[in-house]
Amino acid sequence: MQRYFVKKSTNDHQFIIDGEDHHHIIKVMRMQLGECIICVDPEGKIAECKIAEITANQVVADVVQWKEENSELPIFITIASGLPKGDKLDLIVQKGTELGAYEFIPFVAARSIVKWDEKKATKKVERWQKIAKEAAEQSHRAIMPDVVSPVSFKTLLQKSKQYDFKLVAFEDESRNGETSTFASTLKKMQKGESLLLLFGPEGGLSQGEIQLLKENDFAVCGLGPRILRTETAPLYALAAASYHFELMG
Repeated sequence: MQRYFVKKSTNDHQFIIDGEDHHHIIKVMRMQLGECIICVDPEGKIAECKIAEITANQVVADVVQWKEENSELPIFITIASGLPKGDKLDLIVQKGTELGAYEFIPFVAARSIVKWDEKKATKKVERWQKIAKEAAEQSHRAIMPDVVSPVSFKTLLQKSKQYDFKLVAFEDESRNGETSTFASTLKKMQKGESLLLLFGPEGGLSQGEIQLLKENDFAVCGLGPRILRTETAPLYALAAASYHFELMG
């Protein structure tokens, strides 16, 4: 069944779907009265619903039954990415959402080649949020990750204080054979705790940035013997976290 993240509900028995999802239901999926969909409310509760009413502006869906599903990682992982070139952040957000990321924070790094244009900020962030929403629906998530507007490195350091654990992936650590920090951090974590994973842009992080991160309680880690691209490293880390928490038993 098609899944939709819904914002409006009349009560615990009915949802109202409008905007792009309304268009998707009637124009793309061409659904009719009586057809079933899955609705996920803002709290992550999931319900099988039946379409009860279709108007020019909204779809009303009645709850048939609430479902017990658990498709979320037991820890909350935020991906902080140094702004990369082109559409690489699109890929990070899409695949990172499929792999269970809770939040994405793009930031302007010293070696970011792309310059952040504040005039285009709203449209960019809306695009990333739409990508996250569609990926969350496709992968049957109960939570739609948030993609925040890009922040400065200084602001990122301030935001980092709210996380239980903080790691920065650094290629020099991989070259030097560091293999234990990432794995040992995952072993320490308990259900419900938060982890901020930080990755540099194409040119990597500067030594000055690494020093500031260390001073702000980030542990520096490698991600195996191979040097990963800026769009590959976050996906590797999320997959490794999924394996550790969801497949190792």
